[in-house]
Amino acid sequence: MVRSSFFIKKDLEAYLLYIGSVRNLSLNTVSSYERDLKKLLIYLKSLNIKSYSAATESVCTSWIGNLFASNNNPKSIQRHLSSAKGFFKFLLKNKLIELSPFDLISGPKAAKHLPNVLSPEEVEMLMNFKPSNNLEIRDLAIVELMYSSGLRVSETAGVDIKDFEEDMEFIAVFGKGSKTRLVPIGRFAKEAISKWLLEREKIEVESDAVFINLKGGRITTRSIQLRLKRLALKQGLPPVYPHMLRHSFATHILESGGDLRTIQELLGHSSLSTTQIYTKLDYQHLVKIYDEAHPKARKQ
Repeated sequence: MVRSSFFIKKDLEAYLLYIGSVRNLSLNTVSSYERDLKKLLIYLKSLNIKSYSAATESVCTSWIGNLFASNNNPKSIQRHLSSAKGFFKFLLKNKLIELSPFDLISGPKAAKHLPNVLSPEEVEMLMNFKPSNNLEIRDLAIVELMYSSGLRVSETAGVDIKDFEEDMEFIAVFGKGSKTRLVPIGRFAKEAISKWLLEREKIEVESDAVFINLKGGRITTRSIQLRLKRLALKQGLPPVYPHMLRHSFATHILESGGDLRTIQELLGHSSLSTTQIYTKLDYQHLVKIYDEAHPKARKQ
């Protein structure tokens, strides 16, 4: 079926609407897919390709090669390929094409990097300070909650007053894929949040957000990142980023005997394979303990 580039653009808009409203993918994910697919359409246009039938497997493979030549890393190329595969699968499902040129194309294997985590001692060092103003009271509440409950930075910024349940023993977290999960809140986090809520009452609030700025608006993810980095440096630590607290939360639970299924539920992972990376961190921890404790393993 011959389609002009104008119709390809319309099909892209329909696909983005589908993954956003039907598959409930997050706005960030939809935006990433849109950026990737627009790059593909620009590349096809540069080759004067105006129909799906002209976008052959060799043409699509050359697009992958072009991404390599533009110094995209393997992980980025894999995401571009995933975006393209999803789009053409959508076209196939809607009978706009008979075959997908991306079916037999595989991308590069991205190197798997283990996440950076803080030790329990570093976490204690990060939070071991006496807040001197309301912003520091808020920052401590944010850090305590993220480490206590394994929240993403976007989830933390999105917390509303109504999300606390059972006298602040649990919090309902609106996560990726528009999924809500219920996670417990630790004692120290509960105390820090309670102190912050008292300070919050003194500010003219414009939203239901728990964590707000001095103008009463919801705090941004960027602001949390900058405040956390500043706090870490102030406490004598290297820069700490929000996801490090989430990784540390999962790793420390696993090191203390927690099981992967529980951690998967707490983190809101849709697949257990995503959670399994923490077993490698736990293995490293066990090896370190062995090297330090076993007589035959000690370094002379």
